[in-house]
Amino acid sequence: MEPIITPPMTRSRAEEIAQHFDLRALPTDFYTNPYPVYAALRQSQPVRLMPDGSYFLTRYADVVAVYRDSQSFSADKRVEFGPKYNVPPYDTSHPAPLFEHHTTSLVFNDPPLHTRVRKLIMGALTRRAIAEMESGLVALVDGLLDHIEERGGGDLIEDFASAIPVEIIGNLLGVPHADRGPLRGWSLAILGALEPKLSAEQHALGNQSVTDMLAYLRTLVSERRRHPGDPEHDVLTRLIQGEAGGEQLSEVELLQNCIFILNAGHETTTNLIGNALVCLQEHPQALLSLQQRLQAVQQDANAQEAVLSLAVDEFLRFESSNQLGNRRAVKACEVGGVSLPEGALVTLGIGAANRDPAQFENPDSLQLERVDNRHLAFGFGIHQCAGLSLARLEGRVAVGRFLARFPDYRLTQSPIRGGRARFRGFLQVLFETRG
Repeated sequence: MEPIITPPMTRSRAEEIAQHFDLRALPTDFYTNPYPVYAALRQSQPVRLMPDGSYFLTRYADVVAVYRDSQSFSADKRVEFGPKYNVPPYDTSHPAPLFEHHTTSLVFNDPPLHTRVRKLIMGALTRRAIAEMESGLVALVDGLLDHIEERGGGDLIEDFASAIPVEIIGNLLGVPHADRGPLRGWSLAILGALEPKLSAEQHALGNQSVTDMLAYLRTLVSERRRHPGDPEHDVLTRLIQGEAGGEQLSEVELLQNCIFILNAGHETTTNLIGNALVCLQEHPQALLSLQQRLQAVQQDANAQEAVLSLAVDEFLRFESSNQLGNRRAVKACEVGGVSLPEGALVTLGIGAANRDPAQFENPDSLQLERVDNRHLAFGFGIHQCAGLSLARLEGRVAVGRFLARFPDYRLTQSPIRGGRARFRGFLQVLFETRG
């Protein structure tokens, strides 16, 4: 029997969930397949007032409008994260580790901190620097595929998708290979704490993971201060040194943004690769068509890259690794014809916007030759993902070389999803290399 991947959801069930939609009380079948619910919300409540007084957006145009208007909408999460992470009673002079991390990292900050950190990171992620990474990435992917071939299969996540970004980001920050073991566990715990609703166990594990990661990074930073790397390629050295004659990051800003880089570069790319290879199993005609197009241009590296580039962007649109974003209205304003009060919290439905028929033709169809694919998987505006070019490269190399090596791969049982609303991916995907 073929494994069940994404069970369908009836229209009546989607409308039922949409009618009572609450990010803090989501049913299991929503995590499995949220898109029918998003479609129902777009039809009936595209700017939905949530039970907690926040707003949830599902239309592409509305999400872009909020991303674009950085004067009206702030990415700073201190107001929202105060009660979430600093569980009373607490000492405000010693904030919880999760609060300090998520309110200091690049993604949840406005200029000037956001501008300073982003500029330093982008200086090490130039087009030339990323191009120079490709040969090492190919060698890494081929080595992982060799091990998979020896065993005749394995777990797409543990043995392949998660191993790639851990090595790439570890290289960017100069994390010794022997020290990379805990990175994925720390990342899952810290990013998992961004879910709309947390259990006491998730809260405790997230705080402990930040604490453990900071302890490790203090040692790494101390060593790098003594022995700097090449700032053209070593992000950590660039963050330590800052811009010549410019402002330096504080120690807290430096350490917390190292955690951000490790986590953001790891989890979303893991999901991109895993989601892509599962999508192809769920859509065998798309898999066959992609293989045929790659076969037709196998002697032309540029043409192969073009084919894979379109495919990767469609995977990102169709199954966005990051499904949700957040903003806070710093003044009274309007979105999608709805008036929002000053201080309103807004959740951006990235996954919903990427399936909006007003922007994408046949949005629920996986079309790997889709052009002009202006998806929002990397965000938009000043907060667009700094590592998007690197993520696309990792996706192209991973998917392309996997399909070339294992054209007949097959899942051996139903994949296990991560069960999260914000980050959409899998925890385990068992497969064999020959169907």
